[in-house]
Amino acid sequence: MPASLSIGDFSRATHLSVKMLRHYHRLGLLEPSDVDPETGYRRYTADQIPAAQVIRRFRDLDMPLDQIHAVLDAPDLPSRNQLISAHLTQLEDDMSRTQQAIASLRDLLADPAGALPVIQRRVGAVLAAAITAVVGIEDLLPWYLGALGELHATLEARGVRPSGPAGGMYATELFSDEKGQATVFVPTPTEVQLLGRVAPQVIPAAELAVIVHRGSHASVDRSYGALAAYVAGHALQVDGPIREYYLTGRHDTPDEGAWRTEICWPIFSTGFVSTAPA
Repeated sequence: MPASLSIGDFSRATHLSVKMLRHYHRLGLLEPSDVDPETGYRRYTADQIPAAQVIRRFRDLDMPLDQIHAVLDAPDLPSRNQLISAHLTQLEDDMSRTQQAIASLRDLLADPAGALPVIQRRVGAVLAAAITAVVGIEDLLPWYLGALGELHATLEARGVRPSGPAGGMYATELFSDEKGQATVFVPTPTEVQLLGRVAPQVIPAAELAVIVHRGSHASVDRSYGALAAYVAGHALQVDGPIREYYLTGRHDTPDEGAWRTEICWPIFSTGFVSTAPA
């Protein structure tokens, strides 16, 4: 029979507090080998030490308790390794986002103003293939990726070449109320036929203040902030959706450093306006 340890000795052996051991017992994650029915004292065996050590290391990696439970109860080694691998992938993704946030914060501290050039531009109305929906702000990125992929796939299947960079129009409510209308579009030389979510649309003419955001959208708020400050100081803001034009993006290259997005704020221009196309 394996050697028996009191909960205090087991705590010292595993560096898990008595409080945590009791908690894990209540959850069924690490049950004592024996519980005295009269005193409630818990005892553990030496054979349980490796399981406790595994739990401690998973908790050091911020694995949720239900996932630890699933790992310990996995029916075989491949299933267990798959669960662990999935958590490690999630940690790597979290680390990448943390590193991006740190880099962005360092840039903000070094250059709080974020002096980016802004131009004014008048764009004409264009035909486009578009997908429009009311979207919540938390779902905007996956919706945008799916809509843009569907647009490109539909145009390619029909042999239609885009006549300009893809773009998006986003209602004010999407930012202020966290839910609003969003449109993703790809300009086309002729009107496309309705197919599924893809519909023909005329993207209206507009006067815009334009700033170019470089890189991923992780720090796009800085470009939005610089553009808003410019509009407040140099132009008359008018009602209308924010526009984005994706000059170089995920569809073109996986290199986020090469991505270029024009962010466009609708204005009533009071100065020189470039007529260069978007």
